[in-house]
Amino acid sequence: MDNMRRGRKRKPTSILFYWTLRYLLIISIGLLLAALFTFWWIQQEAMDNRMQTTGLLAQEIADRSVGTDGKLEIVPSLNKLVEDRKRFFKVNEEMCVIITGTEGQLLFSQPPMTGEQMRYKLEDSLSNSRNSEYKAASAQIDSGQGVLGQVFVLQSKRSLRHIPQEEITFFSIIIIFLIGLSWLTIYLLSVKLAKPVKRVASAAAQISGGQYNIVLDTRAKEREIHELLVSFQEMAGKLQQFEQSRAIMLAGVSHELKTPVTSIKGLLHAVRDGVVEGEEAGEFLDIALQEAGRLQHMVADLLDYNALTAGMVAVRHDELEAAPLLEEILYQWKLTQSGEVCTPIVELPKTPLLLRGDPIRLQQIVVNLLNNSVQAKAQGRKLQLRLTLNEAPDGMAEITLADNGTGIPPESRERVFEAFYRSSGKQSVLRGLGLGLTFSRLLAEAMGGSLELGSDPPQGSCFVLRLPLAR
Repeated sequence: MDNMRRGRKRKPTSILFYWTLRYLLIISIGLLLAALFTFWWIQQEAMDNRMQTTGLLAQEIADRSVGTDGKLEIVPSLNKLVEDRKRFFKVNEEMCVIITGTEGQLLFSQPPMTGEQMRYKLEDSLSNSRNSEYKAASAQIDSGQGVLGQVFVLQSKRSLRHIPQEEITFFSIIIIFLIGLSWLTIYLLSVKLAKPVKRVASAAAQISGGQYNIVLDTRAKEREIHELLVSFQEMAGKLQQFEQSRAIMLAGVSHELKTPVTSIKGLLHAVRDGVVEGEEAGEFLDIALQEAGRLQHMVADLLDYNALTAGMVAVRHDELEAAPLLEEILYQWKLTQSGEVCTPIVELPKTPLLLRGDPIRLQQIVVNLLNNSVQAKAQGRKLQLRLTLNEAPDGMAEITLADNGTGIPPESRERVFEAFYRSSGKQSVLRGLGLGLTFSRLLAEAMGGSLELGSDPPQGSCFVLRLPLAR
């Protein structure tokens, strides 16, 4: 059932069609609602204006209905006046003029009607239209000496709200033009936005297919689109570098792991087949054990590195007294070294220095740095190590480890902390994955500190481990 539902899902539409259609519908609905409201408002304004004009007409008729003697007089030209006003309002039978006397009797009507018909048109109080579809404007016939009668001009609400067809046509053309202009604007904008998105989507498809050599035209007037294209171009370049590094790393790791395995296999075959016997066979087995230990060490380094980069290694933040801990680490490490390594010189502060970190991880970092110094030992002289502990002005503890070994070549100083990197000199002498310094830096950062190269000494190398002080 789920597969059937997924199969029935509509295919994605293009951004051009999607946004053009939806924005066009939104704008069209908005413009139509605005047009309806405007049309209604125009009708109301037209009704109010025409009622004011109707009131003026009623007053005009009232003024003309007073004779020179001050008495009420229905002049013969009154019919012509009413007909002219009907043509002005563009109505035929929908305007009605009624003149009544002081007693409410019918004196004049246009169109002609009887008194009973007049009562049907007007309310009993003779103040307003009886029919709700009509509106009435009235004016008193006043001679200056008293009220002689009253004039009523009735018009249907439909005629009052009437808007000429020419105006409706013009208004409709304006709405259609605005909708068309809106669609054109949205279409051009969608095309403008869709082009870089299509370029990025095409480049993403190439990257997913394993092609990282992407070249995008990053020229764009819009800042956000320009930043998108530039960022994607840079991301593609970094992915290409990562892929190349991964291939090189995989080849290097495979080679480094394969070498001790091949050695162990060859040594064991020699012993099993009787190629070597007696003491020589024992020596072969000792060498095989050394190679197995080196292989175990490389695998452990690789597993630790992967676990730390994946965030699976727990790091504590205990309060540690730095001096005794460092002395104990140096003492244990010196027991495993040969006589070619002098006892490290330790410079510690006179007052206790408390730092925050993980004692096991701190020991791993220091031992890694010490072992690197042993590997970098210069031929013909004993290795001399100097460890210094002090408090930095920024509230950090600094542990500096310097040696008098071969040092780090200038071309390698910026890459010594890269994973799987080893300088050309080490590659020819030592076996390893090149993860020691990388792993140590990650541990230092996990404890809230850092591991950096110190100033270049005249001989050897110098590393500075910074950890936060306990407050």
